[in-house]
Amino acid sequence: MNDGRPAPAATVPATRRIARIEVGAYRIPTDAPEADGTIAWDATTMVLAQVSAGGHTGLGWTYAHAAAGAVIADPLRDVLLNHDADDIAGAWHAMNRSLRNIGRPGVGLMAVSALDVALWDLKARLHGTSVVRLMGRAREAVPVYGSGGFTSYSVGRLQEQLAGWVEQGMARVKMKVGTHPHDDPARVHAAREAIGTAPELMVDGNGAYARKQALALAECYADEGVGWFEEPVSSDDLEGLRLLRDRAPAGMAIAAGEYGWDAWYFRRMLGAGAVDVLQIDGTRCGGFTGFLHAAALAHGFGIPVSAHCAPHLHAHVCSAVGHLKHVEYFHDHARIESMFFDGLPSLRDGALVVDADAPGLGLTFKAPDARRYRIEESWQT
Repeated sequence: MNDGRPAPAATVPATRRIARIEVGAYRIPTDAPEADGTIAWDATTMVLAQVSAGGHTGLGWTYAHAAAGAVIADPLRDVLLNHDADDIAGAWHAMNRSLRNIGRPGVGLMAVSALDVALWDLKARLHGTSVVRLMGRAREAVPVYGSGGFTSYSVGRLQEQLAGWVEQGMARVKMKVGTHPHDDPARVHAAREAIGTAPELMVDGNGAYARKQALALAECYADEGVGWFEEPVSSDDLEGLRLLRDRAPAGMAIAAGEYGWDAWYFRRMLGAGAVDVLQIDGTRCGGFTGFLHAAALAHGFGIPVSAHCAPHLHAHVCSAVGHLKHVEYFHDHARIESMFFDGLPSLRDGALVVDADAPGLGLTFKAPDARRYRIEESWQT
């Protein structure tokens, strides 16, 4: 029985023994100032991990502080070296256990996430198959929704971006609210005018509103046909989320969960009846392994799931999840992933389609293109 501890290196065939782990951090400026209801930013950092065994290399990434790369370099690199690349479950438990005295939630689990995705990619390549075939394919296409609509955008730019996604065939688009609550109803109305009556309009408060403020605005947004209200209050306020879920207008889903780190977090949220849809971010909750754990919990509660950000990474694991609503086609991450990788899942009629015949994740890292964004750190290889 595997108790999560790695097998002795001597018992692992050399063709499956993890021989090298590389990590790099990259800071990519946004194409315009961006903000949501609680923060503003002008750049996004990607931490990329590459794990090699048997002449093959798997890659995975997270969107995090560069400190996640330091955690990969020490202690996670030593945890994985010589581990059996086939034993993803054992590797996942060993990595989590090694972070006990460092702190798992946050940067620690983001580091685990990048490595776990790389391990899935590597294992599939070693077996001459794709990640989606390795997991088991539940769907041919993964529906997406266009996401951006930052509160820092002018009304004109907001309308242009959302309408552009609709023209690409996306049936759903999402905008940010909460920085200036008094302006939000007019901005939501402008968004609806730009996209027409058919597409679903979604709003994301990023926890910026107070409970009763969110309730009042939910009624206002319902008049514009808003069908999704994400983090109307803080995701830590489970009672507040439950209040909104119980009292929001009919047809408006309350969603949260993107800051979930582990099964305990998701179980508390689901047990509180706080959401109509559970959001899961595989770049934060322990990679594909953690994503599947959270999705299984949601299935047990009869709650559908939605993947948060990192659209091309999530397309693979979400192809294996039956009770999926959609994946967030987040402006920043879609842009970065197209800059950094060849072989991305194709976007067709508002859905991402994974090439099930390509090895692993089917991706090739464009190292020369990424080099200009690299952050030089002492731990990098």
